[in-house]
Amino acid sequence: MSHISRWKRFAIVSSLSIFALTAAASSQAVAVGKTITAVMHSDLRTIDPGFTTAYITRDHGYMIYDTLLATDANFKIQPQMADWKVSDDKLTYTFTLRDGLKWHDGTPVTAEDCVASLKRWGKNDNMGQKLMDFTASIEATDAKTITLKLKEPYGLVLESIGKPSSYVPFMMPKRLAETPPGQQIPEQIGSGPFKFVKAEFQPGVKAVYEKNTDYVPRKEPASWTAGGKVVKV
Repeated sequence: MSHISRWKRFAIVSSLSIFALTAAASSQAVAVGKTITAVMHSDLRTIDPGFTTAYITRDHGYMIYDTLLATDANFKIQPQMADWKVSDDKLTYTFTLRDGLKWHDGTPVTAEDCVASLKRWGKNDNMGQKLMDFTASIEATDAKTITLKLKEPYGLVLESIGKPSSYVPFMMPKRLAETPPGQQIPEQIGSGPFKFVKAEFQPGVKAVYEKNTDYVPRKEPASWTAGGKVVKV
């Protein structure tokens, strides 16, 4: 089996896994009202998606976190939390956060939060480490703008930041992203379509999520990890 074939097979399996609960919510909303109960493919025990490569933890991450960029069903990188532009010399990437982004605690998502999140991810993930090797600087130039400058051109900047597999570069508040990569984050605060109800979490037994009523999905149709994530419960 070729590398591309293996990757496509992984993509299909991953997409089914990532959106299993969302699909269940969509198809069963009328029948069961506002609560969906689903049996996932594995037990959720570790809830920091930056601490383990377990698929179930990655899937949990997609419920509560969001990413700057995302990969669509055609394996193309798309804007998610941010749009981007690239300088003519391919050395400067500028990411601009879209309007209306809030963390689950009600505070606005800032570029500083995202810079800290990328730096934490870049210490654990192989693609992130390679990207950081090519990076001269990454900083918040204002509340909504992230500027990444390279030492030399690198062709996988967008593919790294928009990668769909573990470790996924999920965004989180700076205070959590500054947790050392060898430790698990103490809270699960994201900006994604669901909030994690930690008080009801029983490792390996039960995980509960509630709709994030402040979440503003993108207007584009959902396509794998890209596009609008519309909650139907």
